[in-house]
Amino acid sequence: MQPGIDAVRTQDFASPPLKPEGWYIRYRMKRIYLETSIFGYLTARPTRDLTAAAMQEWTQEWWDLRAGQALFSSELVSQEASAGDPEAASRRVLALEGIPFLAISDEAIAFAHRIRQELKLSEKSGADCLHMAIATVHKCDVLLTWNCKHIANAVLRPRFDTLCRLHGWEPPLLCTPAQLLEWETPDD
Repeated sequence: MQPGIDAVRTQDFASPPLKPEGWYIRYRMKRIYLETSIFGYLTARPTRDLTAAAMQEWTQEWWDLRAGQALFSSELVSQEASAGDPEAASRRVLALEGIPFLAISDEAIAFAHRIRQELKLSEKSGADCLHMAIATVHKCDVLLTWNCKHIANAVLRPRFDTLCRLHGWEPPLLCTPAQLLEWETPDD
């Protein structure tokens, strides 16, 4: 538990019903680590693919509501965003402007290796594990992503949360913009 979180949970906010793991972030400024896929959907050209179009819309909607949040990214995101089609890469890199980068520390690298090893993920998941480690060691409240294979994965999340706590860290909430929007907008 984060310091003071029990006090936050006991306050009467005349608020919506309690949300699972992380509902409290609604009531204070969040430290949000933005993973590369956020910039991909934020800057992508319109598509006829309904799923991708919905993800683009949710990402834009969240982006429009981001005021008051402490946004962070990393050099890893910058490297990934710079890859691929030059025109698309340029749009992604432009969207990253002004967002502070969190250091890729030795501690983050070591924890990324531990995540991959303990969660039994493939070698290909190395960058994903590093995103998770960077957000964790820098005490981010949220890691925002559309990567549901290795990061915002409901099966892996409990094991990731346990691993973080075993190493003395409070895990960031791993979620998509659609999930975060649900917690940030008024209930019907």
